Amino acid sequence: MPIPLVIDTDTAADDCFALLLGLLDPRADLKAITIVAGNVGFAQQVDNAFLTLELAGRLGDVPVHAGAHVPLVSEWVGATEVHGLDGVGGQRRTNAEPASEEHAVDALVRLARRHAGELTIVAIGPLTNIALAVRRDPAFAANVRELVVMGGSLNGRGNVTPAAEYNIFVDPEAANIVVSAGFPSLRFVTWDPLTIASTVFGPERIAQIEALDTPLSRFFVRANRATFAFDHAAGLGGSTHPDSLSVAIALAPELTRRERPYRVAVELRGEHTRGATVFDWRADAVPNATAIEEVDSAAFFTLMRDLLAQRPHVRRGPEVQPGSGGFARV
Repeated sequence: MPIPLVIDTDTAADDCFALLLGLLDPRADLKAITIVAGNVGFAQQVDNAFLTLELAGRLGDVPVHAGAHVPLVSEWVGATEVHGLDGVGGQRRTNAEPASEEHAVDALVRLARRHAGELTIVAIGPLTNIALAVRRDPAFAANVRELVVMGGSLNGRGNVTPAAEYNIFVDPEAANIVVSAGFPSLRFVTWDPLTIASTVFGPERIAQIEALDTPLSRFFVRANRATFAFDHAAGLGGSTHPDSLSVAIALAPELTRRERPYRVAVELRGEHTRGATVFDWRADAVPNATAIEEVDSAAFFTLMRDLLAQRPHVRRGPEVQPGSGGFARV
């Protein structure tokens, strides 16, 4: 049976590729896309979600719910230096579908109640919407079968500060609420070491995707260009794809080779460490989450390449200039 799924996202680049997996993999029954303030401007994130639905041929099938426009306490911090101003390389949706009138938090609470004990949520942006759902409904966490979070680092290495990973840094108060909420299964896909070790698509892998020459592969290459350039300049050897890995793990548990329970806490006050995650490994620590420590990286890439080789029927598609999808090393 397909997995009832919600993807909570700050839609840019890899978030879009993660959505494609949720939309096109037969193991997923995507019930909703919920949008949270994060990578790029909020309205652009909504547009990017509809662009992705358009590419997947799923317009009208999956609702998009706008959620929290700002973090709980902090000012919003974007990541346009990583993903570009719009997060998709200038590609635009041609549809005029509006977001649902139902707020993302209300949708999360409703779907968790309707699919109690069955719903999987993959949170690939800051955790503001998830924290607000916890506050809204005391039973929310218990109703969710599994929450997969892309965020944090096992070893204290950040990607926005020396100690903090972006999704946690943007709204650490929300992350603190989530790790304390008592989700029956809370699994972390971390920045370091997992993302750096297992999700880097270097030039050879990008070339394989470009060679597919499908609408999805052309979309991927163009949307991914800014991230590739940023990550390559940072010494990572290619673009990173932790959001896609997070959805893949939720749908294909065989990708996970090793995971371990931890007591996870979020630093809220440190002058140099605000937003850092502390994964307590000690024997007397009472676990509240699991960190995925190793995955089958080759199988993950194959899954994504096969996804991008698909040619879904598109009722209305984005207009992409001829040749604009080509990959260029920057």
